Amino acid sequence: MRDTEPVQIHTPEGTIGQMPVTGAAPISVLSGAKIGLLDNRKPNAHIVLGHIADRLTARTGAKVVRRDHKNAAIPCEDQVLEGIAKEVEIVLTGTAD
Repeated sequence: MRDTEPVQIHTPEGTIGQMPVTGAAPISVLSGAKIGLLDNRKPNAHIVLGHIADRLTARTGAKVVRRDHKNAAIPCEDQVLEGIAKEVEIVLTGTAD
């Protein structure tokens, strides 16, 4: 007969934490708003963001004033984020394949 160690059972249950950051307040009027696009360089991301921006600007009179790119695998550079925050009121970002 072999000596066996006791079996340990781990439960996946845990506590649910609160999100530490809240989103920005919604903009009530988009007319004349300055939009920035942040493309993550995945295939077709620039196409998807471009179509969304075109429709949004046509419907609201908002204007795309900045287009930036980032690597999908790493966070956006602080310098780029600071520039976006200073120049635009809305940022469209997303992914595509």
